[in-house]
Amino acid sequence: MARGQASLKCRNPKLMRSRDRDVTRLGRATMGFTGLARWVNAPASGLQLVRDNIALNHNGMFRGPWKLSVKSYRSTLGQTSNTRIPSERTMCALTMDENVFVLLEDPLAPTRADVLAAAPPGQEAAYLQGPTHYRTTFLTLRPPGALEQLLAQLKARWVSVRQSSSSVPQRGQSSGQQLTIEGHIFAIGNDWLVRVGNVMLAGGAIKGMLLEAEYLPLPVLHSPIADGTSELLSNLLTSILPNVRDAKTVAVTINDTQWEDVLWDREEEEKGAKEVREERTKSAEDTIYAFGDEDIPEKKRGDWIGVDRDRRSAYLIMGALRSEGIL
Repeated sequence: MARGQASLKCRNPKLMRSRDRDVTRLGRATMGFTGLARWVNAPASGLQLVRDNIALNHNGMFRGPWKLSVKSYRSTLGQTSNTRIPSERTMCALTMDENVFVLLEDPLAPTRADVLAAAPPGQEAAYLQGPTHYRTTFLTLRPPGALEQLLAQLKARWVSVRQSSSSVPQRGQSSGQQLTIEGHIFAIGNDWLVRVGNVMLAGGAIKGMLLEAEYLPLPVLHSPIADGTSELLSNLLTSILPNVRDAKTVAVTINDTQWEDVLWDREEEEKGAKEVREERTKSAEDTIYAFGDEDIPEKKRGDWIGVDRDRRSAYLIMGALRSEGIL
């Protein structure tokens, strides 16, 4: 652990009251296991302090810049129709390298978990077909700029919150704004990659920092703790923070059930169920003596490989910033 510092508290970007998970439950990449933390009250000199700490105490080496951009949008449907909408949909888009991760939320729509909880036993699949959409929709687009092109082509009723559809602010209008995350990527030995960056508003104001650690040797980090958490990444993230008085740091987490809801896709589930039925029928026709492997799980959408590491990181970053009212 770092010198005299408290361990990271956990923050869930979707359900802020959840604090029972360690920072290391945040994800797995193709090469490494990653965790994300937020230094909420980092000073303007925080990035340099972290950089100095990594260089002096961890022999870290600079590997390149770390830059993300986030835009938030609001729906104008309530302003362009006679229908009174009590709560507008919101949308955020985070650009990371060549991918744009889009988070769309409709506060009036149910969650998948709500629908499953209301479904009688054995009727879950039928109930899931009921809603036209769920509260959260999470998309991946490429290249950067694809979202704006899509909205323009569809003449969708969304505007960036930096724009104003009228000179008079609308009641309940979102106060979110475009922001960037700018910082550095460091390597600590051959095992660690660390990304640190300031959260910068459109006007240049700094709103704390984000820190991400990736442990390269292991795609999965097993732990004797019942929920699978580990202190390894939490300790590393804590140790790279400088010894600053009253520093407020939190881990940003999401539990597996919430992440499953975010990734759920109606067409993918129907396609997967159909493939399973066809495979079982084919296996039964091939031989009556081959059995016992029907329940072996296969790699599925949402596993921590390739771009899925970036997807979860993007979702957590947007969720954390929205929970603080920055987006």
